[in-house]
Amino acid sequence: MIAYIILGITFLVDGILTNFIPYMEGDLSLFTPLITVVVIFLISPLFENKPQKYYITAFVCGLLYDLFYTDLLFVNAFLFLLIAICSIYVYKNQEIDYIRILIYLILLIALYESSIALLIVIFNVVPMSFSKLFYKIGHSLLLNLIYGEVIYLIIANLPKKYKRRHLN
Repeated sequence: MIAYIILGITFLVDGILTNFIPYMEGDLSLFTPLITVVVIFLISPLFENKPQKYYITAFVCGLLYDLFYTDLLFVNAFLFLLIAICSIYVYKNQEIDYIRILIYLILLIALYESSIALLIVIFNVVPMSFSKLFYKIGHSLLLNLIYGEVIYLIIANLPKKYKRRHLN
């Protein structure tokens, strides 16, 4: 239940931030919100014994993200599902601590932005270059890492009855 509360609040905050923070190229904002993507990765331990439920949650969240925030139906649904699959793998096979979470979040944001850029290039939606990709990644990191740290600390400090797995 706590995972759905975190995800719901994050989904709404992501929409609010997207509407109020400029994120077009050339804007001075260092805050491009992708916090729903970050939270999909971070809530994985809350679904430790129920991966199917986690996959469905990630897919539905991606579908809702597509419906409300983008016009690309099923793109984020499949990307969020891929993030869920990768996060289950990471949490099962790697030792998780604070520094590794930050590294994983940096990789996650870079891979997500790269995937979206690849789709933009494939479908020739707008001109895309490596400098534009690096610009988007660079401006996505600050806000999303700060939000990821906050959510990680909240999840790590939850009482044991809400967690499926202990985070270091």
